[in-house]
Amino acid sequence: MSNSDAQRPDRRVLKIVAVVAFLVVALLFYFVRLGGMAIAYIADGGVAGIVIGIGMLLMPVVGAWILWATLTAAFDHQRLARRIHEEDLEVDTSELPRRPSGRIERDAADALFAQIKTEWEADPDNWRSSYRLARAYDYAGDRGRARDTMRRAVALEKLERQPGE
Repeated sequence: MSNSDAQRPDRRVLKIVAVVAFLVVALLFYFVRLGGMAIAYIADGGVAGIVIGIGMLLMPVVGAWILWATLTAAFDHQRLARRIHEEDLEVDTSELPRRPSGRIERDAADALFAQIKTEWEADPDNWRSSYRLARAYDYAGDRGRARDTMRRAVALEKLERQPGE
């Protein structure tokens, strides 16, 4: 592998981190500006201004909570992905047939899901099997169950890391 190939993943990660950092800063700027406008409406003293101001104050609070929850989930998922990679337990999709878009063909994704679900049923309280099942749900196109199962994997992995709590 050439030196540029070895550095390519790092550049990709840096680009993603830069975009996320920019978006976080932009959102924080927006939240501060919106909060300032809300305080101005409230300070105006009229009933309508106070109601609008309170509503405007709630938007940055809800937005900050969504931002925090999203970033926390992303860091948790990345930690699990790194551990799965280190343990060489990633779901291998390299041999599966793909559509022109790059997505795995439906029948192949369903067969992969059935195989991984059987593995999960043998050990449902292991975060690794839950992580793999979440990935299989995602490949099969069931994003809702993938998110729920990934949350379960994160919770199980946290329990494994903190057994005394």
